[in-house]
Amino acid sequence: MPVCKSCGEDVDELVSASVNGKTKKVCSDCAERVVEEEALGQESEAVVQRMMDFKGRR
Repeated sequence: MPVCKSCGEDVDELVSASVNGKTKKVCSDCAERVVEEEALGQESEAVVQRMMDFKGRR
């Protein structure tokens, strides 16, 4: 059985997900969590940039 690189549990199927800029094989639950955290991080950064009137590129 494959093992998830994020949570370490045995799973039936692994999915490729980008974790901190690196592609890792994780279970579907961890992949969903990573996508949500990434979206939240990007939105938080965008809010701070708008608040500080930042007009450059990341």
